Amino acid sequence: AAIDLWNQNKVAFGIFVPNEDPATRPPVYTQAIGEKLAGNPLYDFLFLNLEPRYDADAIKAVASGLRKPGGVNRKTLLVRIPTIERDGLDAAKTRIKEAFDLGADGVTIPHVRSVEEATQVMAFFRDAKVNIWSAANRNGDKLAMLMIEDPGALAQAREIADLKGYSILACGIGSLTQALGGNRDAAEAGTQKILVETRRAKLVNMLTTSARDVEQ
Repeated sequence: AAIDLWNQNKVAFGIFVPNEDPATRPPVYTQAIGEKLAGNPLYDFLFLNLEPRYDADAIKAVASGLRKPGGVNRKTLLVRIPTIERDGLDAAKTRIKEAFDLGADGVTIPHVRSVEEATQVMAFFRDAKVNIWSAANRNGDKLAMLMIEDPGALAQAREIADLKGYSILACGIGSLTQALGGNRDAAEAGTQKILVETRRAKLVNMLTTSARDVEQ
């Protein structure tokens, strides 16, 4: 659904896949939550956040639930994996391919720290042998997403936006705010900087959104 909308230059709307049992840690994601979300006509995509703890079974379960008969449109499943800084390049490469194999429509790499790291990630997506959608490849059916969440990467936003072969560039405003010592205004300026670069480079920009953000 998200790709269909973006091919028409329209906005897509989605939510984080909710933890089915908020009282438990780690979060619980099963086929049942995928089925429930599949029936909601407001959602074009679902964002499964596995950055704190990678869980291959969660990807498989949620993807399976979303694809059950009776869903409203073919919702896009984006999976955020742990950072390269924490778990390393080899883990990121393995998880990108595995997530696609398990049913993800897209993979999100958080806390990309530099142009060099983003370039390495692009190679991992190519190695996964999937057809990545972008404004230059409207026939693609999978998504590659990078997140800028640190001041060093923000300073290289233009160069990162100019890389070829990926779909979405986003600012993680919560993490960026923390990295900037709690300065929310500076983080918002970073978000706007990345928005400018995504428009220029014809990348999708993904923002966490409140009613006030929509109005702005």
